[in-house]
Amino acid sequence: MEHQLILLSKEQWEGATIPIAYTTEEYYDITVERSEDGFTMNMKKKRFAQPVTHTPEEYDFPDRLYEKHWEKACAWGIVRDGGLLAAIETAPEEWSNRLRVTELWVDESLRGRGVGHALMELAKDRARQEKRRAVMLETQSCNVNAIGFYLHEGFTLIGFDACCYRNNDLERKEVRVELGWFPPAGER
Repeated sequence: MEHQLILLSKEQWEGATIPIAYTTEEYYDITVERSEDGFTMNMKKKRFAQPVTHTPEEYDFPDRLYEKHWEKACAWGIVRDGGLLAAIETAPEEWSNRLRVTELWVDESLRGRGVGHALMELAKDRARQEKRRAVMLETQSCNVNAIGFYLHEGFTLIGFDACCYRNNDLERKEVRVELGWFPPAGER
């Protein structure tokens, strides 16, 4: 990786918008069926009739670094000429001894160059150093590229929230998907 990752100080970067945007032609369709003896959940990749684009402008609360509700958050990134080109933010979940990735973004100009992998390794190393039992993160069921990246990085599906963003997330095909990475026993 030709760019240097640096600590993004809270004093300088608090409130900085993370311009997460993507276009997708696919989504994971999540269905839940209830029966007398339980529930069956299915998550199957399907195609949209037309590509769907999501941008920060469509959300009431765009992603920002060092949000007040993420206590003890820390962020790292790549900065060029004062502008942010990539960032990862983590925050400990003390009650569950996990580390949550609250933000992850790489500018299009740096994608496919190992930057995302380096950022994820930073989070995994931090979890190991802090003896956390897992690294957790969330994305949307329609962000198929992100899900593929996280799976490639060793994460696994651990759950979903069918009404996180709006009350009709299942119908909108934008369901919160939770993924987790678990360090091998010898690394905790």
